[in-house]
Amino acid sequence: MTKQNHATHKPREKWGTRIGLVLAVAGNAIGLGNFLRFPVQCVNNGGGAFMIPYIVAFVLLGIPLMWIEWGIGRFGGKYGHGTTPGMFHYLWKHPMAKYLGAIGIAIPFGLVVYYTYIESWTLAYSVFSFTGKYFGIQNHQGMVDFLSAYQGKTVNSYFNGIGTAYLFFLITLGLNVWILARGISKGIELLCNIALPMIFIFGVILLIRVFTLGAPDPAFPERNVWNGLGFIWNPDFRALTSAKVWLAATGQIFFTLSVGFGAIQTYASYLSEKDDVVLNGLAASSANEFAEVILGGSIAIPVTVAFFGLAQTQQIATAGSFDLGFFAMPIIFQKLPWGQFFGTIWFFLLFLAGITSSVAMAQPVMAFLQEEFKIERKKAALIIGSVAFFLMQPVIFFLKFGFLDEMDFWIGTFGLVVFAIIEVIIFIWVFGSKNAWKEITLGADMPLPKIFYPIMKYILPAYLAILLGCWFFQDGMKVLTMQGVPPENYPYIWFARFLLLGILGAFVVLVRIAWQKPHLIQRRIPS
Repeated sequence: MTKQNHATHKPREKWGTRIGLVLAVAGNAIGLGNFLRFPVQCVNNGGGAFMIPYIVAFVLLGIPLMWIEWGIGRFGGKYGHGTTPGMFHYLWKHPMAKYLGAIGIAIPFGLVVYYTYIESWTLAYSVFSFTGKYFGIQNHQGMVDFLSAYQGKTVNSYFNGIGTAYLFFLITLGLNVWILARGISKGIELLCNIALPMIFIFGVILLIRVFTLGAPDPAFPERNVWNGLGFIWNPDFRALTSAKVWLAATGQIFFTLSVGFGAIQTYASYLSEKDDVVLNGLAASSANEFAEVILGGSIAIPVTVAFFGLAQTQQIATAGSFDLGFFAMPIIFQKLPWGQFFGTIWFFLLFLAGITSSVAMAQPVMAFLQEEFKIERKKAALIIGSVAFFLMQPVIFFLKFGFLDEMDFWIGTFGLVVFAIIEVIIFIWVFGSKNAWKEITLGADMPLPKIFYPIMKYILPAYLAILLGCWFFQDGMKVLTMQGVPPENYPYIWFARFLLLGILGAFVVLVRIAWQKPHLIQRRIPS
């Protein structure tokens, strides 16, 4: 294609500032998993020993994959593509490439469909903390009943239906659509410039309060924050012999860095051709790790140990992240001076972490509609909000039948690994490892250690393949055959699976339509 044949395209959006980009990518990564999932995974998988496979996975999987996604994204942006169908199309001159890239839009959009509802709970609980609505509920079962009634599963004196939850869901969805409609610089970047500092400020305030607790109940001096920290960080090295622990650590790295979703590629596509990706990516990852390891690992579990003791905290952690965040923490806030204030900023911190992630996951669809179908930004945001609203209804009303959990597994666990394998093969092996290395290091503000070349080429794909194989061997058939699922939930589980297949199928069709449009086939080739 010659320059004379190039179509004239409207200039793509760009990040306003470098710090805005770093904060946006960090905001994409910093989510509910940093403050709820990480400490629970650590406790349930050997305590401090969990950090060994966690660090190994971070170095051998997380960081290399993150750089690969930044490289793919900036590469695609040079050709006017902000999503993986177009990026894969230029990396691999094969008709199948663009359809594989459709997975990189379906996964983040599928996540938006259920993540936004969970995100709305944190906003609601921030308001409930401020008003003291749940104050007076002093036991775990009481808080379970409170959340259950809020979600519309049951009815009690606090909620007589799902109306309150639905209101907060609409507010949360509306905020997401409004931010997306404002665009990259005035919407997402502005949000992250405000939200990320607030997350760290609120986190430090809570951290200081936790560290100054000591032993809240003199009758139980062993119930203190330091034993809580020890509960997380004291290593049980016997756990390292379990494949489950290594799988859990690797899964947490996927969650915490938001790799395998397709969102980092879209964010990186708004870079200029020679903008750095090595240092920017490392800075965003470092901010995320600080939020997770330092803040996330030092707030929820230690304070729970201080008030409930080691044994009960372990029971709470084993039950799941929601038990820790939505059941234990509200009880603790009632026992603290200024508890309503601390409860408000805790749940608002979670909400800010959630919304910076959800807008990031919606942006690939925004870019796809804007660039491949030339749909104006505000209209694209309304289309996404409307479709997401429709698809969110079964998530909301079939919650008690495991609908949300099923979607979360196939998107947030299985889908991430599969897509990561696909993008590594296309970028490193099809596009070529030397070409990929050159693309990643182009314009780098710091030299990329050469040890990462063989890591990206050999260790990373092998690591991912082994991870997927171990999952299938240990849990794959159980999940596929719905072992342990109540029979009455079967129709809803199948509904969730068909919905996910429908989302993927819809994007495959849209990709096919886009590539049949003459003005979309040609893209600017950088000079």
